Amino acid sequence: MGFNCGILGLPNVGKSTLFNALTQTANAQAANYPFCTIEPNVGRVAVPDDRMEVLRKIDNSQKLVPTQLEFVDIAGLVKGASRGEGLGNQFLANIREVDAIIHVLRCFDNDDIVHVEGSVDPVRDAVTVETELMLADLESLEKRIVPIEKKAKTGDKESKAMVAVMQPALDMLKDGKPARLARPSDPEAQKLFDQMYLLTSKPVLYVCNVDEGAAATGNDYSKAVEKMAKEQGNASVIISASIEAEVAQLTDEAEQKEFLETLGLTQTGLNRIIKAGYDLLGLETFFTCGPKEVHAWTMKKGTLAPQGAGIIHSDFERGFIRAEVIAYDDYVAFNGEAGARENGKLRQEGKSYMMQDGDVVHFLFNV
Repeated sequence: MGFNCGILGLPNVGKSTLFNALTQTANAQAANYPFCTIEPNVGRVAVPDDRMEVLRKIDNSQKLVPTQLEFVDIAGLVKGASRGEGLGNQFLANIREVDAIIHVLRCFDNDDIVHVEGSVDPVRDAVTVETELMLADLESLEKRIVPIEKKAKTGDKESKAMVAVMQPALDMLKDGKPARLARPSDPEAQKLFDQMYLLTSKPVLYVCNVDEGAAATGNDYSKAVEKMAKEQGNASVIISASIEAEVAQLTDEAEQKEFLETLGLTQTGLNRIIKAGYDLLGLETFFTCGPKEVHAWTMKKGTLAPQGAGIIHSDFERGFIRAEVIAYDDYVAFNGEAGARENGKLRQEGKSYMMQDGDVVHFLFNV
């Protein structure tokens, strides 16, 4: 299981530059004019995890198979996108398909790069985009709820359950607030909520694109975004897309580290975005290890052992018997499976076991 993040924002904020840097490709055309990205570009990158190299050394594994993070570069939105302005309808449809939104905000001054609004104000820009998404959701729900309400009045249970989820979201949008604030706590209701595919139901990570001089400490623009994000219950990350583009050109890790250190940075923006993205989506990692490979797998927090097995293969879940589990720290401390087993650190877990981040697992199954 991976996760999928849509990179969006107003034109000329650095979306495509960031996308190119993150995926180390040149597929997205970064240019100084609106709508340079006509089709969404998709790129997958390996999720860095230092634990994998430690596990590889213990098991003398031939290769590492990291989990994947998918980025979708979505063209810039403008005011009126919800009414089809610019290339609005197409872009809004692209956003519906992603799991989370990485909202890139311009937090730098540069007279050579035109801002679609004529001035730099990242908080205003965030409100502009969010408003367009809310308007699109409002229009969608107002149309969809009418026939479902009619069916619910006939006593149809499924329609009644759907209305119970749709109405609070609709009320929230009418009040000028994103639908995510109306997300129900009941698991079954959450499934219905997700089936509405609302744009503003997506978790949001604000990425403050600053100039190179502010990459380590941020600036007044990024501080304003951080304040806004905290008030919303969202997260924010400071990066410099131009620095990321330069780092992407360095293939040697030592050179990357040295370059970042000269700028007062300890890690790339990619790593910060991934960590924030994992937290945003409630994701964790478990491992399978052996002489052939160390394989990282992404799971949702709260995943039970059979569902974890199903991430590897559906047969593993269908025929699940039990899981042999070793915590990462124990696996390292006792130098692998044999040592962990000898010291009583290998556990036999059943169907009710809730998997933990860093678990090293071997699933037993019978189909």
